[in-house]
Amino acid sequence: MDNKSNYKYLLSDLTSLKGVGIKTANLLKRKKINNIFDLLWKLPKSYTDRSVSSKIKDLKIGENQTITISPQKYSFPRIRNLPNKVLCSDDTGEIDLIFFNSYEGYVRKILPIGKEITVSGKIGFFRNKYQLTNPKYISEDSSLIKQKHNTYSLTEGISEKLYNKIINQIINKLPILNEWHSNKIIKNFDNINWNESIKKLHSPETIGNYKKNFYRRLAYDEIFSTFLVNSEIRKKIKKIKKKNKIFLEKNQNEIIDKLDFSLTNDQKNTLEEINKDLCSSKKMFRLLQGDVGSGKTIVSLLAAFNTIISGFQVSVMAPTEILARQHYNLAKKLFPKNLNIQFISGKSDYKTKKNILNKLSTNEIDIIFGTHAIFQKKVTYKNLGLIIIDEQHKFGVNQRKKLSDKGGNNCDILLMTATPIPRTLTMTMYGDMDLSIIAEKPKLRKPIKTYSKLESKINDVIKFVKKEIKVGNQIFWVCPLIDESKKLDHSSAVKKFEYLKKLFPNQVSLLHGKTNIEEKEIILNSFLKNEFKILVSTTIIEVGIDFPNANVIIIENANKFGLSQLHQLRGRVGRGDKESTCILMFKSNLSDNAKKRINILKESNDGFYISEEDMKIRGFGDILGFKQSGIKNFKLADPIHNKDLFLLAEKEMKRIEQSNEDISKFKPLIKLYDRADIINDIA
Repeated sequence: MDNKSNYKYLLSDLTSLKGVGIKTANLLKRKKINNIFDLLWKLPKSYTDRSVSSKIKDLKIGENQTITISPQKYSFPRIRNLPNKVLCSDDTGEIDLIFFNSYEGYVRKILPIGKEITVSGKIGFFRNKYQLTNPKYISEDSSLIKQKHNTYSLTEGISEKLYNKIINQIINKLPILNEWHSNKIIKNFDNINWNESIKKLHSPETIGNYKKNFYRRLAYDEIFSTFLVNSEIRKKIKKIKKKNKIFLEKNQNEIIDKLDFSLTNDQKNTLEEINKDLCSSKKMFRLLQGDVGSGKTIVSLLAAFNTIISGFQVSVMAPTEILARQHYNLAKKLFPKNLNIQFISGKSDYKTKKNILNKLSTNEIDIIFGTHAIFQKKVTYKNLGLIIIDEQHKFGVNQRKKLSDKGGNNCDILLMTATPIPRTLTMTMYGDMDLSIIAEKPKLRKPIKTYSKLESKINDVIKFVKKEIKVGNQIFWVCPLIDESKKLDHSSAVKKFEYLKKLFPNQVSLLHGKTNIEEKEIILNSFLKNEFKILVSTTIIEVGIDFPNANVIIIENANKFGLSQLHQLRGRVGRGDKESTCILMFKSNLSDNAKKRINILKESNDGFYISEEDMKIRGFGDILGFKQSGIKNFKLADPIHNKDLFLLAEKEMKRIEQSNEDISKFKPLIKLYDRADIINDIA
């Protein structure tokens, strides 16, 4: 096979394998195994050693063992549902082989009387005799059985025997691919090639050897392919020539002078980076990453103002109407009165919406705020120059690329997130974008005091809440579940609401995932206006709304949350100039990891440090549930254990970019890792 045929084989349909029909292929596809290459990443969890044959007298009940025996006598009952039985023996004793749901003819064929047969399976004992029910392996050729067989986590309907047969078939036919890495890179892995690495990945002797060179080489392939894709997207976006924005800094400074606080150094530096992009002839594709309460919004609004002054329109999208309205109100307060600033909402009547859409298409509106509705197909902009999207961590690489394309050549893109992410994750998740970070908190923001409290001490917490309400403050009370669950020992938001409203009549409201959007907006607005004092909620209050008067958050079952999520929840308070408090409530029987999480949160208000610690404790893919949010889900690579490989891949990628090296030799690597929808197909 030539090199191109080798890749075609690896990416071919499962039905091209011997013994894999449509039914088996569909069972595998349920596990997201769609081609031969996908099967290679279904790793063995252990192996069964059938290479050693035992005598009947030495058998161990309950263990998988291999024996060589001779069938002596058949017993085929005429009563339906009774099993077929074959009495077998060796020179040390007898054993019954039991077959359920097997035809008489099949049993006679595989176990001919008097022949020497090797069988393998789990040994049982019944009525003073050894027995083996539905043996996994039966053959006259003992060499086919006397091997080490891998054990896999199987999908229902596929036997271990069939799975091993399929995997062994692929391993035996595994093509030798042309090396895509340089000699310098391969030296890091003792020059092991891709083919040998895959074989060792499935070899019983090397199962789970994550520190070995074969494993690290394959993990590096995965990381580097992601970096290649991100680099190509960056290049494609940078090639787009746009009309540069022209504005004077003095206009921007007039807005800054209106603020009742000074910008931090991080805010100033970030604004400078964004302004440089806006004034460039290359399209901006930038992520603004900041810790909770670090002041990203004001930076984005200043960038929006500079874009408007340049004669372009701006669109600002937020995940909820209340957050979009909050940004809109701040813009109305800061921007000159002659600018046309609009807000579009699901509640806006048809006539208002139609009027706004018409004005957008004729360039009469300078800046519009809203939810995802402002990017629907029917919404057209006359001269869109900047798209700002707040809290965008649910956007994957493909969605971001589509967004960039939709904006048109002259439109810059600024995405914002309040989720601090460890560096290794940022490199892979957002490697297609330029990155600005605001880590420094505004000077007026006081650190949130964090305490832990046993659930049995709830009366102390209630006393504290009463005292806070008396001085005019508001409280978030967060519970993990909406209703009671018999399976999970969590507090219920509904039950807590019932409990608290008896203690604080007419001062408590409830918000959870089942609350409809309109009702949710009403509740949050009422809380913002200080119409009630305690908001009992599930975790849906996480994302970035400012409630300056809420300065206490109580989180029940705090041990059930990850560190990053606890930090995000804690960030709902401390948005004003008052001293704020976070109380983490827990039961007495805490795991060591739960104790670690609570102590880290009590020690630090730094989201970047917390996210690093969170990843160390919980592992990759579990931070804020990102695994389900379009983030690259690695098969082998781990940002904690393979940090050195991420840095090596980053260094190599920079070298390739700086030397403008042709990357065509890497296209097969990209194609194998299923990213060819972004990069061109193999030539």
